[in-house]
Amino acid sequence: MLMKFNIRLSRLIFIILFAHFGWTGFAQMADLPQQLANTITAGDLRSHLTILASDAMEGRETGTPGQEKAAAYIEQYFQSLGLPPVVNGNAYQQMIAFSAQSWTTIRLEVNGKSYRHLWEFYAFPSTNSHRPATEYKEVTFLGYGIDDERYSDYRGVDVKGKVLLIYSGEPVDKDSISLVTGTRQASDWATNWRRKLEAAHKYGAAAVLIIDGRLQQSINDNRNTLLNPRMQMGSADEAGAQYANNLFVSSDIAKNIVGKKFKKLVKARDKLRKGGKLNALTLPCDLKITQEKTSNSINGSNVLGYLKGSDPKLRDELVVVSAHYDHLGKRNASIYNGADDNGSGTSTILEVAQAFVEAQKMGQGPRRSVLFLLVSGEEKGLLGSQYYAEHPVFPLANSIANVNVDMVGRVDAKHAANPNYIYVIGADKLSTDLHNINEAANAKYTHLELDYTYNDDNDPNRFYYRSDHYNFAERGIPAIFYFNGTHEDYHRTTDDVEKINFEKMEKIAQLVFHTSWELANRDERIRVDKKP
Repeated sequence: MLMKFNIRLSRLIFIILFAHFGWTGFAQMADLPQQLANTITAGDLRSHLTILASDAMEGRETGTPGQEKAAAYIEQYFQSLGLPPVVNGNAYQQMIAFSAQSWTTIRLEVNGKSYRHLWEFYAFPSTNSHRPATEYKEVTFLGYGIDDERYSDYRGVDVKGKVLLIYSGEPVDKDSISLVTGTRQASDWATNWRRKLEAAHKYGAAAVLIIDGRLQQSINDNRNTLLNPRMQMGSADEAGAQYANNLFVSSDIAKNIVGKKFKKLVKARDKLRKGGKLNALTLPCDLKITQEKTSNSINGSNVLGYLKGSDPKLRDELVVVSAHYDHLGKRNASIYNGADDNGSGTSTILEVAQAFVEAQKMGQGPRRSVLFLLVSGEEKGLLGSQYYAEHPVFPLANSIANVNVDMVGRVDAKHAANPNYIYVIGADKLSTDLHNINEAANAKYTHLELDYTYNDDNDPNRFYYRSDHYNFAERGIPAIFYFNGTHEDYHRTTDDVEKINFEKMEKIAQLVFHTSWELANRDERIRVDKKP
């Protein structure tokens, strides 16, 4: 009798509270994150993945009709959730051009002597414009080709239409102090040779010859890229537009160009190292350069879903929740459906997005804004996320964290006896807070085994560098990467929906939600307490 009375009393209290506060008020009193996470279900994940990994999507390879269909599905889903278009104020898709370029003819001739590409010189097609055989009668020695407010080789020198000969690296004095930084710390000019090509292009130089003192080692280090160029961002026309045409040449080639003025060049170089002003040298020679290339261009797109934060003081800060939706496409009649890689991650993000929207509908939306970022070009080299990081729709300085999901629907051999696990990668690389937030969310809600095997800096797989979160992490934005490990169907036509463990996937998706929810709602922005 007493038990029945207590049940009736409980029901009465529930009815009174619900009548008084309404759903929103009642939700405030309950465990709202758990309620929202419960809207992420294995059934809904299956529904998304069955479409994304179907034969109709043709393997979702970037630049194909299948990828366009997948992007359209994601866009329509974001529309159905009521998320606004934020790309240029009227679109969900951030369009990206990619190109792969290779040499058809690459030649260098100095004073009648021909040199061999990949033996005595080398050049990357992606940093050069197509140019037929062109002859020059002189070369201008321009030191290190640096143009910095603290040190510039261009001051007082007209290089328009000229071929420049420069050293790699930067000038340092006898105490190893950089003339650019004023310290023993190397400047960007020493570590990023593309800056020199940009400067030469700005001043109108026709071409740049960079003396590479370790030419053979450089060729060995870059042989795969030089022989098998990967996709790069930008169309073929854009690829060389920001750089002066260029070749990396051996010391022997440089000596042939310099000829009888070798002592003057050494004197000019030594003067630079002592902090003196550059005396640009004109070097008469017969020079012929041919740089003809072929290009293969494709177009891809990132799809963005944006939910504006509810707190006026915090809504400018952003949590980026990401996954790549592209895969390998098809080869003849064989389709690589990529159910796990990465239809599983894409479906997870769509479900996490709807849980956040549910909170907003209840009047309990996240305090910070959240960007649900589905990228293409991952299988081409993390290109979609790289493009967003270089062309962000929202300032990267306001992005407090990246939560990335790549392959969460299968079970690897190590965990065959216990499928309730997830590999966690990167969370502690930049922020102790991020690691602790994920640990706490799992301990309270999902109770998965968190495996940090692949988080080890010495792990030979180097997965930390192989998914889209890395383009955020290398820019100092804390990132966490959820991954179930590889399996026998990885990058094969047998990676199909029928092999997905949706119950496991549901738990991981809920952990992704809980971690993202805490990031979006905590009072303080997470700390970056480690260097990238």
